[in-house]
Amino acid sequence: MESALIVSGTDKGITYFTDLLTTASIGQIVALSSCSEARRVLLERDFDLVIVNAPLRDESGIEFAQRVASQGVSQIVLIVKNEYFDAVSSACEEYGVLTVPKPVDKAFFWSAIKLAGAAQNKLKRMQVENSKLKQKIEDIRIVDRAKCLLISYQNMSEQEAHRCIEKQAMDMRATRREIAERILRTYKN
Repeated sequence: MESALIVSGTDKGITYFTDLLTTASIGQIVALSSCSEARRVLLERDFDLVIVNAPLRDESGIEFAQRVASQGVSQIVLIVKNEYFDAVSSACEEYGVLTVPKPVDKAFFWSAIKLAGAAQNKLKRMQVENSKLKQKIEDIRIVDRAKCLLISYQNMSEQEAHRCIEKQAMDMRATRREIAERILRTYKN
Protein backbone atom coordinates (compact mmCIF):
# COMPACT_ATOMS: atom_id res chain seq x y z
CA MET A 1 0.00 0.00 0.00
CA GLU A 2 1.26 3.43 -0.89
CA SER A 3 -1.21 5.86 0.65
CA ALA A 4 -3.28 6.00 3.81
CA LEU A 5 -5.88 8.27 5.37
CA ILE A 6 -6.17 8.34 9.14
CA VAL A 7 -9.37 9.74 10.62
CA SER A 8 -9.14 10.11 14.40
CA GLY A 9 -10.79 12.50 16.80
CA THR A 10 -7.73 12.64 19.06
CA ASP A 11 -4.19 13.85 18.43
CA LYS A 12 -2.94 10.83 20.36
CA GLY A 13 -4.71 8.50 17.92
CA ILE A 14 -3.37 10.38 14.90
CA THR A 15 0.19 10.21 16.24
CA TYR A 16 -0.10 6.52 17.16
CA PHE A 17 -1.45 5.37 13.78
CA THR A 18 0.85 7.69 11.82
CA ASP A 19 3.84 6.13 13.60
CA LEU A 20 2.56 2.61 12.91
CA LEU A 21 1.99 3.31 9.23
CA THR A 22 5.33 5.06 8.85
CA THR A 23 6.97 1.93 10.22
CA ALA A 24 5.07 -0.05 7.56
CA SER A 25 6.71 2.11 4.86
CA ILE A 26 3.49 3.74 3.73
CA GLY A 27 4.74 6.92 2.11
CA GLN A 28 1.71 9.16 1.77
CA ILE A 29 -0.18 9.56 5.03
CA VAL A 30 -2.93 12.12 5.52
CA ALA A 31 -4.35 12.52 9.03
CA LEU A 32 -7.65 14.28 9.73
CA SER A 33 -9.78 14.72 12.83
CA SER A 34 -13.34 14.60 11.44
CA CYS A 35 -15.48 12.71 8.95
CA SER A 36 -16.52 15.91 7.19
CA GLU A 37 -12.87 16.77 6.46
CA ALA A 38 -12.24 13.20 5.33
CA ARG A 39 -15.23 13.26 2.96
CA ARG A 40 -13.88 16.43 1.30
CA VAL A 41 -10.43 14.89 0.86
CA LEU A 42 -11.89 11.63 -0.49
CA LEU A 43 -13.72 13.62 -3.18
CA GLU A 44 -10.35 14.85 -4.43
CA ARG A 45 -8.30 11.65 -4.23
CA ASP A 46 -8.30 7.97 -3.36
CA PHE A 47 -6.31 6.15 -0.70
CA ASP A 48 -5.24 2.53 -0.55
CA LEU A 49 -6.03 2.36 3.17
CA VAL A 50 -8.39 4.33 5.40
CA ILE A 51 -8.10 3.96 9.17
CA VAL A 52 -11.07 5.22 11.18
CA ASN A 53 -10.46 5.55 14.92
CA ALA A 54 -14.02 5.67 16.30
CA PRO A 55 -15.74 7.55 17.78
CA LEU A 56 -15.02 10.79 15.97
CA ARG A 57 -15.88 14.38 16.81
CA ASP A 58 -18.70 14.75 14.32
CA GLU A 59 -20.09 11.17 14.18
CA SER A 60 -19.48 7.62 15.33
CA GLY A 61 -17.36 6.76 12.30
CA ILE A 62 -19.20 3.52 11.60
CA GLU A 63 -21.46 4.96 8.89
CA PHE A 64 -18.48 6.81 7.42
CA ALA A 65 -16.45 3.59 7.21
CA GLN A 66 -19.37 1.73 5.62
CA ARG A 67 -19.94 4.51 3.07
CA VAL A 68 -16.27 4.74 2.10
CA ALA A 69 -16.04 0.96 1.77
CA SER A 70 -19.10 0.78 -0.48
CA GLN A 71 -18.07 3.67 -2.74
CA GLY A 72 -14.45 3.04 -3.53
CA VAL A 73 -11.59 0.62 -3.64
CA SER A 74 -9.98 1.74 -0.40
CA GLN A 75 -9.51 -0.83 2.30
CA ILE A 76 -11.05 0.30 5.58
CA VAL A 77 -9.86 -0.53 9.09
CA LEU A 78 -12.28 0.61 11.78
CA ILE A 79 -10.95 0.87 15.34
CA VAL A 80 -13.69 0.61 18.01
CA LYS A 81 -13.91 0.14 21.76
CA ASN A 82 -13.68 -3.48 22.81
CA GLU A 83 -17.20 -3.55 24.28
CA TYR A 84 -18.69 -2.57 20.88
CA PHE A 85 -16.39 -4.76 18.79
CA ASP A 86 -18.75 -7.72 18.17
CA ALA A 87 -21.77 -5.60 17.25
CA VAL A 88 -19.83 -3.18 15.05
CA SER A 89 -17.85 -5.96 13.41
CA SER A 90 -20.97 -7.85 12.39
CA ALA A 91 -22.60 -4.63 11.13
CA CYS A 92 -19.57 -3.78 8.99
CA GLU A 93 -18.67 -7.21 7.62
CA GLU A 94 -20.99 -6.98 4.62
CA TYR A 95 -19.23 -3.77 3.55
CA GLY A 96 -15.78 -5.35 3.76
CA VAL A 97 -14.68 -3.16 6.68
CA LEU A 98 -12.03 -4.76 8.90
CA THR A 99 -12.76 -4.04 12.56
CA VAL A 100 -10.07 -3.91 15.26
CA PRO A 101 -10.84 -3.59 18.99
CA LYS A 102 -9.31 -1.01 21.35
CA PRO A 103 -6.87 -1.07 22.98
CA VAL A 104 -5.06 -1.83 19.74
CA ASP A 105 -2.74 -4.79 19.94
CA LYS A 106 0.11 -4.07 17.51
CA ALA A 107 0.33 -7.69 16.30
CA PHE A 108 -3.42 -7.81 15.65
CA PHE A 109 -3.28 -4.42 13.93
CA TRP A 110 -0.41 -5.61 11.68
CA SER A 111 -2.46 -8.67 10.78
CA ALA A 112 -5.39 -6.43 9.86
CA ILE A 113 -3.12 -4.24 7.73
CA LYS A 114 -1.69 -7.31 5.96
CA LEU A 115 -5.21 -8.61 5.32
CA ALA A 116 -6.26 -5.20 4.01
CA GLY A 117 -3.23 -5.15 1.71
CA ALA A 118 -3.99 -8.62 0.37
CA ALA A 119 -7.62 -7.67 -0.20
CA GLN A 120 -6.53 -4.44 -1.91
CA ASN A 121 -4.25 -6.34 -4.29
CA LYS A 122 -6.96 -8.85 -5.14
CA LEU A 123 -9.49 -6.07 -5.68
CA LYS A 124 -7.14 -4.21 -8.03
CA ARG A 125 -6.54 -7.38 -10.07
CA MET A 126 -10.28 -7.95 -10.30
CA GLN A 127 -10.81 -4.37 -11.45
CA VAL A 128 -8.23 -4.80 -14.20
CA GLU A 129 -9.89 -8.04 -15.27
CA ASN A 130 -13.31 -6.39 -15.14
CA SER A 131 -12.08 -3.56 -17.37
CA LYS A 132 -10.69 -6.05 -19.88
CA LEU A 133 -13.98 -7.94 -19.95
CA LYS A 134 -15.96 -4.73 -20.44
CA GLN A 135 -13.65 -3.83 -23.32
CA LYS A 136 -14.17 -7.24 -24.92
CA ILE A 137 -17.93 -6.91 -24.61
CA GLU A 138 -17.82 -3.47 -26.21
CA ASP A 139 -15.63 -4.84 -29.02
CA ILE A 140 -18.13 -7.64 -29.65
CA ARG A 141 -21.02 -5.17 -29.75
CA ILE A 142 -19.28 -2.96 -32.30
CA VAL A 143 -18.30 -5.93 -34.47
CA ASP A 144 -21.87 -7.25 -34.30
CA ARG A 145 -23.27 -3.87 -35.36
CA ALA A 146 -20.86 -3.83 -38.29
CA LYS A 147 -21.92 -7.35 -39.26
CA CYS A 148 -25.57 -6.26 -39.20
CA LEU A 149 -24.76 -3.38 -41.55
CA LEU A 150 -22.92 -5.72 -43.94
CA ILE A 151 -25.85 -8.13 -43.81
CA SER A 152 -28.31 -5.31 -44.50
CA TYR A 153 -26.43 -3.32 -47.14
CA GLN A 154 -24.25 -5.97 -48.79
CA ASN A 155 -26.75 -8.85 -48.55
CA MET A 156 -24.15 -11.04 -46.84
CA SER A 157 -24.89 -13.91 -44.53
CA GLU A 158 -23.73 -13.64 -40.92
CA GLN A 159 -20.84 -15.98 -41.68
CA GLU A 160 -19.81 -13.98 -44.74
CA ALA A 161 -19.92 -10.74 -42.77
CA HIS A 162 -17.82 -12.32 -40.03
CA ARG A 163 -15.27 -13.63 -42.55
CA CYS A 164 -15.17 -10.24 -44.31
CA ILE A 165 -14.31 -8.40 -41.08
CA GLU A 166 -11.75 -11.03 -40.07
CA LYS A 167 -10.06 -11.01 -43.50
CA GLN A 168 -9.85 -7.21 -43.58
CA ALA A 169 -8.40 -7.22 -40.06
CA MET A 170 -5.71 -9.70 -41.08
CA ASP A 171 -4.96 -7.98 -44.41
CA MET A 172 -4.71 -4.52 -42.84
CA ARG A 173 -3.06 -5.73 -39.63
CA ALA A 174 -5.78 -4.10 -37.60
CA THR A 175 -8.12 -5.30 -34.92
CA ARG A 176 -11.59 -6.53 -35.74
CA ARG A 177 -12.92 -3.56 -33.77
CA GLU A 178 -11.00 -1.07 -35.93
CA ILE A 179 -12.40 -2.65 -39.10
CA ALA A 180 -15.90 -2.70 -37.59
CA GLU A 181 -15.61 1.00 -36.68
CA ARG A 182 -14.61 1.79 -40.29
CA ILE A 183 -17.64 -0.12 -41.54
CA LEU A 184 -19.89 1.75 -39.10
CA ARG A 185 -18.50 5.11 -40.28
CA THR A 186 -18.95 4.11 -43.93
CA TYR A 187 -22.60 3.23 -43.57
CA LYS A 188 -23.54 6.06 -41.20
CA ASN A 189 -23.00 8.58 -44.01
